[in-house]
This record gives sequence, C-alpha cells and structure tokens, in this order.
Amino acid sequence: MRNLLIVLSGPSGVGKGTIVKKLLQKDGYALSVSCTTRAPREGEQNGVSYFFTDRQSFENLIKQGGFLEYSEHFGNYYGTPKAFVESKLKEADVLLEIEVDGALQVKAAHPEAILIMVAPPSEKELRDRLEKRGTESEEKIAERLKRTEYELSKKDLYDYTVINDDLITAVAEIENIIKQEKVKN
Repeated sequence: MRNLLIVLSGPSGVGKGTIVKKLLQKDGYALSVSCTTRAPREGEQNGVSYFFTDRQSFENLIKQGGFLEYSEHFGNYYGTPKAFVESKLKEADVLLEIEVDGALQVKAAHPEAILIMVAPPSEKELRDRLEKRGTESEEKIAERLKRTEYELSKKDLYDYTVINDDLITAVAEIENIIKQEKVKN
C-alpha cells in the first residue's frame, strides 16, 4: 500500500492546524513543512512550524523548480518544498496544510493527492476563532474573512469537505476518509 499525499485547506482560523496536530499524534503520518518569507510568530520554530527564509532565497528556489506549489498572499511567499515532501512520502502518509490555490497546483501536478477542504460551521464562528487567537489586528482579521469567500468557493474542486464544528468529529471524519482512500489503492 503506497503512502498518500493528503492536502488540507480552508480559511484561516478554521482549525486546520489543530486537526493536523491531532492526526500527527497517531502513527503513520508525517507533516510537510512549508517554506515562507513571513516572520515567525511567537512560539514558531524554523524547520518545525515553517522553513523561514528571505525573499531572494525563496525566489531562487522557484527558479530551480524546488516547490510542489507556491503562492504569494498577504505580502509573503508560501511554498511546499518538493524534495522534503518526496522524502517524507517514503516513510508515511504526508499531510500538507496549504491554501486553496496551492492545493489545486498540487492536484494538477499529482492527481493522486487527496484534497480535503476544512470548512467552518459559520462565518460568525470563524470570526470568533480568529479573534480568540489574538495574533492579528482587526484589519488582518477582516482581510482573512474577505478571503474566506474565495477559498470556500473552491470546495467543489476538492475530493472532500469536512465541517469543523466539533474537533473530535472532524478528526474522525478525516481519518475515515484516509482509511477509505488507502483501501482504494
């Protein structure tokens, strides 16, 4: 049975990171660490949370074809290092937590990738979650909520959509999806 490339996307604050942390507590999963030009947030570690780099280094990797996908939003580059993912796929199912445009780039290059959209139960709940994080200004929260409509408009291009109304239920749904996909292969 081959290992799967599993892509989780959804609006900022929907709980993707928390779902990924829960999945990683179980055996058989590896996390793809993305590369970014944004500054680290408090508590984030280089090589664990992201590979933090400068703009010039990121652009050099683009020229070398070093990313499965990449994009620029909110003034920073984000990308999935190709070599890192390929090495992790030899060991386990790989989880990618990336935005929708990047997910669609991955699916185009790797049709076998499983795309899962994590959606909020409501816009109000999403706003509450973003505010409770306490990491962004009201202006940044408004920007992220504006992008939510675009991101959710792409859910029909995904293999699955999971509503994160209850964390335990959402994680169980994603585990079941992965089990079903493993049986197909």
